[in-house]
Amino acid sequence: MSLPLNGRAFLNSCSLYIRLAPEQFCDEQEKILWALTFFKDGHTAKWSENVFRQEADTGVFPIPTWGDFEQQFQLHFFPVNAEADAINTLEGTSYHQGARTVDDYLDNFQTLVSDAGYTDPRTLVVKFQRDLKLGIQNQIATMPYGQPADTDPDAWYRAARRIDQARLANEAFQSISRSTPSGPTKTVQSPRGRREFCVARPAISAPRSPVNKFTVLTIEDPNTIDSKLIDAPPPNPLVPAPLRKPKWEKRLPKLFAISALDA
Repeated sequence: MSLPLNGRAFLNSCSLYIRLAPEQFCDEQEKILWALTFFKDGHTAKWSENVFRQEADTGVFPIPTWGDFEQQFQLHFFPVNAEADAINTLEGTSYHQGARTVDDYLDNFQTLVSDAGYTDPRTLVVKFQRDLKLGIQNQIATMPYGQPADTDPDAWYRAARRIDQARLANEAFQSISRSTPSGPTKTVQSPRGRREFCVARPAISAPRSPVNKFTVLTIEDPNTIDSKLIDAPPPNPLVPAPLRKPKWEKRLPKLFAISALDA
């Protein structure tokens, strides 16, 4: 467990658990002993060993209360000159966002300004803006509306996070688009004898023939339609329609004349 770099986070986690579940501990010594169970390697294991050695020599546990444990822990595992180190980092020229996301950069930045004791809003904005990526700086500075004020660090934090999240979403979309294959691949032989791959372009379809194989349907002129068909009254549904006769019956005469020949 590397506590010199994560000592603050470890102590905060222990204090939070103790406050959330106080019934798990009968007294102050149980809280300390529970925290010491995490000291298993490196400098932490040696410090825990010294604590129990003092108890064995004197017969009394050397850390009576949780408050005393916090003081001893900070003395051994917190940076000695945390304020000076934070100020030197913020005032130096080598501290930048770099390849980190805005969220990671902001977490580290807020820790540094807390250790350095910076509270002036304008100073926080200047330090935060200076170490941002140049592209994010320009986008915030050229916002047509909603540009954060130079005395509102929280607005600068929100604007930078929003721009960085949009950038990350766009990069994820572009990576998915590039990974989608656009066509079948085929293997070709390079002049040096190595196998290489290339994407085959889609085949170009043959041009269509200009000759139309279908004739245009002729439409009669509406002026030539028989006016009787247009002016004819609609059929009466009560009068049955006459039965249609087959064609052979229509050709027969209606009356037949029978004549006899003389014998």
